[in-house]
Amino acid sequence: MIRVPAEPDGELSGAWRACVGTGRVELALRRDYQDSLALLQRDIGFRHIRGHGLFSDGMGVHRPYDWQGTRRVHHSFTYVDQVIDAYLGLGIRPFLELGFMPEGLASGEQTVFWWRGNVTPPRDWREWAGLVRATLGHLVDRYGADEVRTWPVEVWNEPNLRDFWQDADETAYHRMYEVTAHAVKEVDPGIQVGGPAISPGADEWLERFAEFTDRRDVPVDFVSRHAYTSGPAQHVPFAVHQTLAPATGLLDQFAAPRRVLKGTRLDGLPVHITEFNSSYRPDNTVHDTAFHAAYLAPVVAAGGDHADSFSYWTFSDMFEETGVPTALFHGGFGLLTHRQVRKPTYHLYAFMARMGEQRLARGADHLVSRHADGRVTVLAWAPVDPTGRAPGPDRHTLRLSVPVGDRDGGEAFVRRSTVDEEHGNAYTAWRQLGSPRSPKAAQLDLLHEAAEPARNHRRLPVEDGRVDLSLTLTRHEITLVELSPLQDETPPWWDERRLLGGEVP
Repeated sequence: MIRVPAEPDGELSGAWRACVGTGRVELALRRDYQDSLALLQRDIGFRHIRGHGLFSDGMGVHRPYDWQGTRRVHHSFTYVDQVIDAYLGLGIRPFLELGFMPEGLASGEQTVFWWRGNVTPPRDWREWAGLVRATLGHLVDRYGADEVRTWPVEVWNEPNLRDFWQDADETAYHRMYEVTAHAVKEVDPGIQVGGPAISPGADEWLERFAEFTDRRDVPVDFVSRHAYTSGPAQHVPFAVHQTLAPATGLLDQFAAPRRVLKGTRLDGLPVHITEFNSSYRPDNTVHDTAFHAAYLAPVVAAGGDHADSFSYWTFSDMFEETGVPTALFHGGFGLLTHRQVRKPTYHLYAFMARMGEQRLARGADHLVSRHADGRVTVLAWAPVDPTGRAPGPDRHTLRLSVPVGDRDGGEAFVRRSTVDEEHGNAYTAWRQLGSPRSPKAAQLDLLHEAAEPARNHRRLPVEDGRVDLSLTLTRHEITLVELSPLQDETPPWWDERRLLGGEVP
């Protein structure tokens, strides 16, 4: 029996909900996207959202033209305004990633993804700086400086990879960062700018980024990095399989920037993990499973110890980096499929959103919190084997002594919500249906129903201000238990034994 302290050991970190990822930002113009984001905000409530492609041609911002023999540039914010208005209307703010390169400003033709984001440096640095100034200036004019100062501005995406930055040219990226950061600060010194948004395995870039910005006195307000734990992709048609490292590897990656930058000019700055997940592939079925929720539960519970934010990549399967998805469940990054079918990892985040403000305890398989009104919440998860060599235990038992209320005797109302291989798991139902690529209306209704967590309610006795809570979790289960002191207002004359009018012996 684990005795949970009655006094909190601090506030429950909100780093897990500080940001969430999205497919390229122009997707926000679509109805299904906005419907999905509305559901996400209702159940979870993320604070910022980050995606690629703000300057890609699909957003139509950079519009060069010739007039009377002179090259000129018009900046158009028609789609930018619609996207950001939609975000703000749903209670979420942008985390602005500046990229990719507009074709009319690109120095080369190299692109990435099915939708062809250009990843070459600008052919005219002054024109690039003008694009940045015009965009930030427009946003300040439209939304106000106080508002835009709450939107972090990140310079590019994973420049250490050749796919995302031509030749992974570090010197060129440093110049890109320097020009961009100064342009941002010219608009408003209070706007937060940072980088270098590197992928895993390139922490030496952080050291050289610190040295460069120190030597050149370049503004940096935060440091960003990405985190994934999957191995090389083993390709099959329209999907991949990958090995996974233990989930603790994600926490190690979250902690890396502070460790690497200790003693440098960037020591102590906020650290934003602007992408994280198990697999870095948008076609790995692990993302759709109950295993995935249990795998990530200790990361979501403890990630705030190491970073100021860690952004799940991504909130929705409306995501087209490798092309339009070929089936409803296809291993997409999303917490939601198309048509808003909730995955088990969605429920992990929805359970976190029901946790209290005060943290009472955290262990290898549980997190306990308390709300201001005295309600106590327990998030628990079954351990998993990330190697796949074992399926994980059939049963996992957790026994807690939980402080509930401040009086002896009485009872507590206990509500339990469960997600595992059979409950809150539309992927299992979809497989049983025969994996329909385009489910019909009745099948979609069934999948939405299957995505509902199992719930049960009961009372437990309170003794010495505590409830003994015994939980048996099935394989790959995550569960949320909510305990409230019970004030019974049942009339003294009521007797359930007389429901049908009979006499009690």
